[in-house]
Formats: sequence, C-alpha cells, structure tokens
Amino acid sequence: MYAIEVENLVRKFGDFTAVNDLTFRIKKGEVFGLLGPNGAGKTTTISMLSTMLPSTSGKAFVNGFDISKDQDNVRKSIGIVFQDQSLDEELTAYENMDFHGRLYRIPKSTRQKKIAHLLKLVELYDKKDNQVKTYSGGMRRRLEIARGLLHEPQILFLDEPTLGLDPQTRNHLWDYIEKLNKEKGITIILTTHYMEEADKLCHRIAIIDKGKIIAMDSSENLKNDIGGDVITIDSSQRDVFYSALKTLPEIKSVELHDSLITISIQNAEQHVARIVNIASENNIGIKSLSIHKPTLEDVFLHFTGRTIREEEASAKDKMRMMRKVRRR
Repeated sequence: MYAIEVENLVRKFGDFTAVNDLTFRIKKGEVFGLLGPNGAGKTTTISMLSTMLPSTSGKAFVNGFDISKDQDNVRKSIGIVFQDQSLDEELTAYENMDFHGRLYRIPKSTRQKKIAHLLKLVELYDKKDNQVKTYSGGMRRRLEIARGLLHEPQILFLDEPTLGLDPQTRNHLWDYIEKLNKEKGITIILTTHYMEEADKLCHRIAIIDKGKIIAMDSSENLKNDIGGDVITIDSSQRDVFYSALKTLPEIKSVELHDSLITISIQNAEQHVARIVNIASENNIGIKSLSIHKPTLEDVFLHFTGRTIREEEASAKDKMRMMRKVRRR
C-alpha cells in the first residue's frame, strides 16, 4: 500500500514550469527525500500534495485521497512543517498547540493529554508556558513538528526542516525525525538541499533538477551507480587538462564544474600517477588533487554536469521570475 502516488504532476506559473511531469510512489512508513537546490520545485511539489496549491495537470493521491477532489480528507491525513515559520510568537508553546488542536476539533481532555505527550517528546514541556518569541530556532522547529503531529497524521511533510539551524541543532532535530518514523511508523516526506540530511534520514531519495526527477533510489544505490572512486582536480589550465583526460579509456566519466575537474574511475590510486604524468607532459599545473568515494553531490553532478551549489545561484533568478508572475 502506498502513502502517496504521483502521476505526471505539473505546475506552471505563466510560461515558467516549476514542476515538470513528476511521477513517483512512496510506501507507507517510508522516509522519502526530495533533494535539490532552491528553486528546483521541491516546495511547489509539497504545496500541491498538501492541497495548498492546485496542480496544472497530472494526478496525485495522498493516503488514497485525490488531491484535487477530496482535499478535506487529504488535509486530515497529513501534518506539515513549513519552510517559513508559522507559529504565533506572542503565544506560548502550549497555546500554539492548543489553538491547532481546536482547529482540528480534538476534544479538550484528549487535546490536553496529546499536547503534554508531544511537548515531552520534543523536550519542550518545561518551556510550555514561555512565549515562542523567547525560543531559539531549533526550539521553534521542534515545536512546529510537535504541532504537526497533534491530530495524529499518517503522513508528515517537512519542508527544509533544518534550514538555517546550526550543525548541532540540526543533528538533534534529525534524531527526532528518525525517532518519529521508527516509533510511530509515520510516513515522512522531506525536502532538503543538505546532502548529509538526505543521506542520514531518507530510505529513498528523488533528486530534482529544474522541476524534473533526474534520479531516484536509496542513497547507497545512487552512489553505487556512479561506481568506483571520484578524483577532484583543481588546475589553472582546466580546459586543456580536461581534453587530455578524455582520451584515457579507463576513465568512466570526466566533468567540468566551477574551476574543478571531476573524474569517476575504478581503483583511483592505481591511476593517479598516470594522470599526473599527463599533466607534466602537457605542462599543466595541478593546484590540488583529492580522492574520495562518491557522495550525493557527485550523483547530482553526474546527472546534471553541475553541483547543487552552482544550481543555487541560478535558482535565485528562477525564484525572482516566479514572484513576478505571481504578482500579475
């Protein structure tokens, strides 16, 4: 049984296609990641699946309910933690939770028990009577997750849940997310542009680029598909070196990005001497050379020819375009 089924989902803003023909399925109890740079279509996808934004075309079912025809039941099935904070800072943590519970018509006695349980779960019970404006960023995120679970959703959407948090707080929040999935069996859909977040939390990952899914599998399988090792070279004569390296038959692939050359190759240590000799024969200077096992960043680079960091820069232009279209 699938928690979410998406078929040929499209969302356009004027002439700009933010989500382009997405098709995927998410099993019940799965932690599924949408990984990609800002502007890739992750939040737009979440917005459609949570019925906050209508699709342009395509179909999607959440907990068996059609997002276009049965929005009330979709909303009852899901919890959502938005990328932007949606808490009332003038209210206390308890009051924020209580207000949310009233919206879902949870009876008072049940509501009080659930609020206490969830605030203890995210270690905020001792601060329940403090106004949210006194909370740190990490505390607010934990409160938003607790609030999203109050009506016992079967599916939880987390849109960039650790954006802007320091590494220690981020790791702490990852522990809560893992705990929720393991202990409560909640299906979690996570959007992120943090490689380590997707690597640690997600059972499967869909890598999104320009509104399309370009690869989808477990993190391990995605990295294994590249195969072998990755050699990264920084050279002032990048283009000349790139042309010379392309002639080596043992190299699986060679890519250019930023000022770097990235090579995918089996048993990299055995070939480093040959690569350095090619540089010497062509009077090419090497600033640095490193070897590592494939990462999700390498997977993104393999399929797009760019790093996510490079995509972040161009994504800002896309977001500005979308804002202009929305104003019309």
